Amino acid sequence: MTRYLLRRAAFLVVSLVLASVVLFLLLRVLPGDPANALTNVGATEEQIEAARQQVGSDLPLHEQFLTWIAGVWTGDLGNSFVSGLPVADEVVQRLAVTLPLTLIAFVVAIAIAVPCGYVAAVRARAWYGSALNAVAQLGIAVPVFWLGMVLIVVFALHLRILPAGGFPLTGWQDPLTAAIDLVLPVATIAIVMSASLIRYVRSAVLDVSGSDYVRTARAMGASFGEAMRRHGMRNAAVPVVAVLGIELASTLLGAVVVEQVFALPGLGSLLVTGIAQHDYPVIQGVLFVSTLAVLIIGFAADIAQRIIDPRLRGRLSEATA
Repeated sequence: MTRYLLRRAAFLVVSLVLASVVLFLLLRVLPGDPANALTNVGATEEQIEAARQQVGSDLPLHEQFLTWIAGVWTGDLGNSFVSGLPVADEVVQRLAVTLPLTLIAFVVAIAIAVPCGYVAAVRARAWYGSALNAVAQLGIAVPVFWLGMVLIVVFALHLRILPAGGFPLTGWQDPLTAAIDLVLPVATIAIVMSASLIRYVRSAVLDVSGSDYVRTARAMGASFGEAMRRHGMRNAAVPVVAVLGIELASTLLGAVVVEQVFALPGLGSLLVTGIAQHDYPVIQGVLFVSTLAVLIIGFAADIAQRIIDPRLRGRLSEATA
C-alpha cells in the first residue's frame, strides 16, 4: 500500500505539471494578447508595447512559462492585470464560497442518494421503488440553472422565505446570513447530484444483491438485510466511490453556473470575470487551482477504493511482486 501511495502521489505531481503546461499553452494559442487588458481600443503602438513589457508578453514563450511556474510552486499565482491584486489572495477569498457550497451540497446529495438508491434497488418491484427510479431519471434530465431559477421563483419571490441570491460582504464573519444565502444554491446542486447518484447506487446494489456471496449468506440463514450489511454494501461501495469522486470534481468545476444564477462571489464567477477582461493571471490561477482540486479528488477516490476493497490491494501486491 505504501508503494502504491508513493507511485500514485508521483503520478499526481506529473499530471499537475503536464496540466500546467497544457493550460499555459492553450491560453497563448487563443487570439489576443494579455496586454489587451491594460490598453484601450485606440491605443498607440508605443502604449501597446509598454503594456506588453509590463505583463511580460514580449518575452519568449518558454521564459513566460518558467516565470509563471516558478511562482506557482511558491504559492504566487501572480497579480491581476486589471486590479493589480495578488491572484492567490483572490482565489482563497472566492474558495471560501465555492468550497462550502460544493461540499455541503455533496454531503446532502449523498444523504439523499444512498438510502433512496438502496430502496429503489431492493424494492424495485414495488411502486415506490419504481417511483424513486423514475424521479431519479427525471432529475438527471433537469438543467441545474433551470432548477435554480425555479427555486428562486418559488422560495424567494412567491413564499419570500429565502433570499434570491447574493452573499454577505463580510463573508463568513456573519455565519447565519451566509448559511441562509447558500440554502437555495446548495439545494439546487444537491437535487441534481442526488438524482444521478441514486441511479449509480441502485445499479451497484442490484449488482451485489444477485451475487454468489449474498446468495450463500442467505442460504446459511442470514436475512437479506443482514447479508447486504455484512457482505454486499462494502462491495457495492467500490464503484460508487469512483462515481462520487467524479461527481464532486464535476460539481466543483460546474459551480460557475450556480454561482451565476445566484450571484455568488465564488471561484466560477472569478473565472468568468477574468475571461471577460482577458486577465490571464486570474484565468491561469483559477484553472490551476481547479485542476489541482480535481487531481486531489481523484487521488482520494483511488485510495478510498483500496481501503474499502482488500481485493484491490491484493491485485496491487501481485502486480508489483
